[in-house]
Amino acid sequence: MVKKLLSLVLILAMAALTACGGSGGAASPSASAPEAPKSDSQPADEADESDLTYVKNKGAMIIGYTVYEPMNYTDSNGTFTGFDTELAKAVCQELGLTPEFVEINWDTKEIELAAKSIDCIWNGLTINDERKATMEITEPYVKNAQVVVMKADAEYTDASSLIGKTVCAEAGSAGEKTVQENESLAQADYVSKEVQTACLMEVAAGTADAAVLDLTLAKAMIGEGTDYSNLAIRDRLAVEDYGVAFRKGSDLCGAVNEAFAVLKADGTMGALADQYGLDLA
Repeated sequence: MVKKLLSLVLILAMAALTACGGSGGAASPSASAPEAPKSDSQPADEADESDLTYVKNKGAMIIGYTVYEPMNYTDSNGTFTGFDTELAKAVCQELGLTPEFVEINWDTKEIELAAKSIDCIWNGLTINDERKATMEITEPYVKNAQVVVMKADAEYTDASSLIGKTVCAEAGSAGEKTVQENESLAQADYVSKEVQTACLMEVAAGTADAAVLDLTLAKAMIGEGTDYSNLAIRDRLAVEDYGVAFRKGSDLCGAVNEAFAVLKADGTMGALADQYGLDLA
């Protein structure tokens, strides 16, 4: 009897061992090793983040600009201001973000944007098909034109007056494109400069006969009461619109468009346009 009981106990024990650890059997959930917790310090994969989420997580939008009066500049009191500067601040307030302004090289603006050195280009950027193909650009918010600036007493009839003469524009700008595409200006001796203000200096000094640049800048910087009182706008060659550029496919662009709609409706954009002598799109 005792032997039978011992045999029964042994059989039951072996059966229990086989059920719990048999080869090829699925382990029960309770026996599985717990998954290692993810480190809180591990950075999120930015490639999977939307741009809006990216800036919201930072709490700031990095705005790429160049010195360009009346859009972004430092006034006589040492205050950084301008239409784009003040509008960007208002938009960031609507979005719950802090604006951070970073001066960039205009020639490498697209590279800096793609590398996330900046989150947008907000500096009187002309909207065109080439830029729309590589960047996400807001709805137009300001009207502009490319103008010919010369000494007020210089002879000028139309663009053909500048054939064979020296004309300058900012490298990579809408002004440069206008020079290249205008039949008469393409026959001028073209000189590119790093910034539009350098073009005004060339014309004032007599080392260039004309500059082709933005109407918005020309209205703010030449004529009576300015450092270039002897310069004047002689012609308007191309009408265009300004927009703010973001990385291609960015949802931050749509958020800024929505903020524009709010700021137009409440009169903020109109008041800024009047203050800086601009026309809204």
